[in-house]
Amino acid sequence: MIAFNKPFNVLSQFTDHSSRATLKDFIDLKDVYPAGRLDRDSEGLLLLTNDGQWQARISDPRHTMAKTYWVQVEGVPDDRQLSGLRAGLQLKDGPTQPADVELMAEPTLWPRDPPVRFRKTVPTSWLVVTIREGRNRQVRRMTAAVGLPTLRLVRVRIGDWALDMLAPGDWLKLSGWVD
Repeated sequence: MIAFNKPFNVLSQFTDHSSRATLKDFIDLKDVYPAGRLDRDSEGLLLLTNDGQWQARISDPRHTMAKTYWVQVEGVPDDRQLSGLRAGLQLKDGPTQPADVELMAEPTLWPRDPPVRFRKTVPTSWLVVTIREGRNRQVRRMTAAVGLPTLRLVRVRIGDWALDMLAPGDWLKLSGWVD
């Protein structure tokens, strides 16, 4: 298993026909595949493996593996918005499961390139959000549904594996590697 800190604007795949940045720009290993996805405009922990059983266990929603994100949102959440996220929301593709959501102090992170856009008259807040699903752009859609657009999203944990502040673009082998 490999823990990789996927930078912003990098695809969670090894090939792209549009010459965008991909995993192959950072990881030079054969027969390793992402266990799940992380959107191009999201950052943080991506696990890769050469073990199909681990890949299925991590990425299959039936296993409800917890995924934790630090999410910078536009605005200051009120109790109603936080309660909505915690209870689960109705999205276009159906209801979400309840999420664990807490306000957090702004974390110390690497600078993002390009930087997040800020509006002088609109404050931002940080949330720690843990979900046990993995729908397409789920956290972004959930925060938008309660009126808190996501500005920056960093995945910091998948199950027992943590980002541990690897620098963007860095990776390291974890236990469970099949040679």
